[in-house]
Amino acid sequence: MHWDGFTAIERDVRAMVADPRWGALPVPARAQAMARRALMTPDGSCWLFGAHARWYRLDRVDGRWHLSAPPVSPAVRSAASPPHTAMGIPHLLIPAGPDFAVERGSTQAFVGPDVPEGVTERIRALVVAHRRRHRDDFPLPESCFRDVFAADVPGTVAAVWGTIMWCAYAPAFDGNEVLLSLFGEFLARPLPGDDWVRWLPPVPLDTLVTLYTERMLARPGEAGALLAGRMAGLVTETATALRADPRFRPRADALLAMAGPAAARPWLDEPAARAGAVRQAWLARCPPHLVMATLAETSPGEHFRHTFYDLVEALGHVAATGADPRAVAASLLAADVAVVSPGVVAALYPWMDDEMRRSLYVALTDPAHPLRGCWPASGELPAALLPSGRDEAAALLGAAYATGLAWCRLTGTAPPPRGFPVSSAVVACLTHQRDDAVPEISVTDEFDDQSASGWLFHR
Repeated sequence: MHWDGFTAIERDVRAMVADPRWGALPVPARAQAMARRALMTPDGSCWLFGAHARWYRLDRVDGRWHLSAPPVSPAVRSAASPPHTAMGIPHLLIPAGPDFAVERGSTQAFVGPDVPEGVTERIRALVVAHRRRHRDDFPLPESCFRDVFAADVPGTVAAVWGTIMWCAYAPAFDGNEVLLSLFGEFLARPLPGDDWVRWLPPVPLDTLVTLYTERMLARPGEAGALLAGRMAGLVTETATALRADPRFRPRADALLAMAGPAAARPWLDEPAARAGAVRQAWLARCPPHLVMATLAETSPGEHFRHTFYDLVEALGHVAATGADPRAVAASLLAADVAVVSPGVVAALYPWMDDEMRRSLYVALTDPAHPLRGCWPASGELPAALLPSGRDEAAALLGAAYATGLAWCRLTGTAPPPRGFPVSSAVVACLTHQRDDAVPEISVTDEFDDQSASGWLFHR
């Protein structure tokens, strides 16, 4: 077996950071230890396995370290060796310790593998128990889900829905997903998507905070705190049910850490509510090993970097054909950007290393470049990019959709309601195998017959 420099260094760094003495070392000593574990590949690229247990590549143009999935070629990995000169390691790249304990969960979307029945049934019980809460106590705030739910839907139902969407790594759901059917009667209009997939937008933490804070401020003193505590308790009950599915678990755990104390001690966030600082209070309660789940809230740029890293990893299977997953990922990103919002690409370049920037640029600007061969054609992926199995396709779909949502959030672009071109093409790898029946979904009386038929998922 060939020596693999990347695997060896990753194993060494993990052992070093896991040592109880690591956290007690002064920062310069830790930086020096990390510098001794840098790698250089034959093309002159410098690599470091650092913070958040991920790889970084030194940009030879701007001199900065960028989050970047490592090469997969065995020849490149076996030829990697320590650089000839010492590397300067920024403090932000030095592992703190807890960041290496992060659980990444699954990048799969909710097309392919179904949400486990046990999770669905626990959510069903919560919806049934809270669907008829008195709307004077739990109204739907003007700023929350008015474009999703009918006006008479209580905020408790919206809290369950919002928690599901916040916790989802990539909220692309099979049109047959039973979990969605639980909410059919509450919806004001059909969800975005088509007969096969519902391309749902992510719910920001601000929405859940608003559902909680408005209850805190709705009544004076203890009465308001108790209402807010019940809302926080519903959020934590929902997150507890969701964490059985690895596509929800990391963000569900983060939400439990943030909202759980407010559910246990309803008066806890009252001073923050009066100051308009509940969001900051919740984020401050998120422990270091779970902060990755909140990156979309705190740093959209870093969140884009991490989802793009996931996309590269989800494309690992293309290496068997001789393709570079990093270049393929850049090409697929270009395919989405070119259709959805080509003018925003300049805002993405600073968040990528020089190699990935070049790949993205040529894929966008040169129709004759080989990377254009990665783009979907007639709504399907090229044969060379097809995942080998259903789980791999679901992971690619999730990573592609999460990356699309991330760059849209970073650039202020509205996600396309019928999906990104790449994500939609990946769906074809999954939906042609479906043969299950369409679930029965009720709609509100506000729908006319034409609207209702648009909601029901006919094949």
